Amino acid sequence: MKNREMPESLYIKCPDCEDITEHDILKGRMGKDNITGTFRCTECGRVFSDTVRIPRILKVKVLFSDADKTETIDTELESNEILRIGDEFYLEDGRRVCITQIEAIDGKNGKKFQADQIKALWVKQFDVLSVKVSVNDGQKTYSVRTPAEPDDEFATGMILSFENFDTIVHAIKTKEKLIKNGTAEAREITRIYGKMRKKRYEVLDLEEDNDPDGFDFDDD
Repeated sequence: MKNREMPESLYIKCPDCEDITEHDILKGRMGKDNITGTFRCTECGRVFSDTVRIPRILKVKVLFSDADKTETIDTELESNEILRIGDEFYLEDGRRVCITQIEAIDGKNGKKFQADQIKALWVKQFDVLSVKVSVNDGQKTYSVRTPAEPDDEFATGMILSFENFDTIVHAIKTKEKLIKNGTAEAREITRIYGKMRKKRYEVLDLEEDNDPDGFDFDDD
């Protein structure tokens, strides 16, 4: 513990939230196994001074799935860190992953656990996504996909280029809403809607899109 550097934040119990939340360390002095300082809760903004124990570093088993292969590795977590299904983090080798399942030590099922309650994490690669795009040529709607990193932004009005054509984005459907004027990150997008802007040559092998959402391409 004595060789650890002062962290930028810690997961500790907030007096107002009455839950373990992430706190920024505004100032502090590091002891052998504790930090005396001033902390600010990132959830509610409460600022307070206290002496808190430095969390232990745990090694937790990670089952990494990539297509039909599963690889077992370890990752280091702070003992009071909170992990949720859907959280993203980096493995020690630099791969970005997303948590798909959490196995608790006591066998309980849940979407959120503290690190010292976790037996294993199931994760999947989260470097490149395949975003669905519905493209309308004036007569039919086709389904294609475009690769993107999770934090790539797509905007209405932007042009997406494919092998045989370009399409101008008219709307973006996210997990929460339909955007007709604005932007969204790839990780939030369930479908992009666009109109074919030009053909460089005859479009071949496009899959006709039976979009269950039924977006009206003529709706401005």
